Amino acid sequence: MRIDIWSDVICPWCYLGKRRLERAMERLDWADEIEIHWRAYLLDPTATAQPQDLEASLNRKYGPGAFAGMKQRLGALGEAEGIGYNFDAAVRVSTFDAHRLLAWAWDDAGAAGQGALKERLLRAYFEEGTNVADASTLARLAGEVGLDGTVAGEIVAAGAYRDVVLADVQAALDREITGVPAFVVQDRLMIPGAQDIDTFENVLNRVRVRFAEKGF
Repeated sequence: MRIDIWSDVICPWCYLGKRRLERAMERLDWADEIEIHWRAYLLDPTATAQPQDLEASLNRKYGPGAFAGMKQRLGALGEAEGIGYNFDAAVRVSTFDAHRLLAWAWDDAGAAGQGALKERLLRAYFEEGTNVADASTLARLAGEVGLDGTVAGEIVAAGAYRDVVLADVQAALDREITGVPAFVVQDRLMIPGAQDIDTFENVLNRVRVRFAEKGF
């Protein structure tokens, strides 16, 4: 079973959704049949590599109090899934290069390698206050999860995989994905948002049965 997940590394709900999906998969005795492919989505296409104040950015985009509301709501939800959100340390930056590196990781190390890099990027951004637009930082994070940090640095410097990221963004538009995370199962069924663990488990089990019976 293939699950394509449109997501951004500065999306707190994407981090939460990843953890919930993983906990749901732990309940499945057939989880080894699932292949996860992380796809690019740009929450803020106008962001640059120069860090900007996250609180000001969110309050400007969504209205006064948006940042405080996010902290309060997601802090508790994240804690339940082992996520230590540190929104006060997070900054608004472009994620385009991070997505390029994730696309390379898929080609270089498959689903496992890409998944490891995705987790590291999310943790670096949300828990460590890391600038995930910085080229040297991206290379370092890739190296920390067993990828070739030198090659990763070369990928970022060369501008490679730009076309893959843009294709992912267009694919999201084609599927009318307007918010993330968006989990697309077998290129047919979309599960929107960071659903609870039971919902993920139930949907995946139903899809597997349907796939077996009707070739879904």
